[in-house]
Amino acid sequence: MTTRAWSSPTAPGRRELLGFATVGLLAYAVDLALFTCLRGPAGLGPLTAKALSFVAACSVAYAGNALGTYRSTRIRGLRPYATFFAVNLAGAAVQLLCLAVSHYGLGLTSQRADTVSGAVIGMALATILRFWGTRTWVFRAEGRVGSWTG
Repeated sequence: MTTRAWSSPTAPGRRELLGFATVGLLAYAVDLALFTCLRGPAGLGPLTAKALSFVAACSVAYAGNALGTYRSTRIRGLRPYATFFAVNLAGAAVQLLCLAVSHYGLGLTSQRADTVSGAVIGMALATILRFWGTRTWVFRAEGRVGSWTG
């Protein structure tokens, strides 16, 4: 079933969404594996381990999107990577904000509530933000206005 929105030049195609999701899953796996390794066998503190695993995951996601999902766009230099990193930091802030609102604002303090708010709701909202920011500010295609919402 094809709708008019999918055929619009500003709407993302299924291939773009699938590529972005695949790269995101790979980056998530890198983040989780590296964090676990740095936190456990390497003996680093949680914030240092998370910061390093986040940077590594961002680099994997950027490379995957640049070489795969958005390979048809021509980008050069450090500015696109810095913008990509900033978009991913904003996504991380969204996840933390969801967790903070649920835990401290709404008083939902169980392990399950923290997981749902941070890793489910927060991740879903952060993924939408990351997708939009990545295609709008980092891998902007010729003739495409960055927004796919209007």
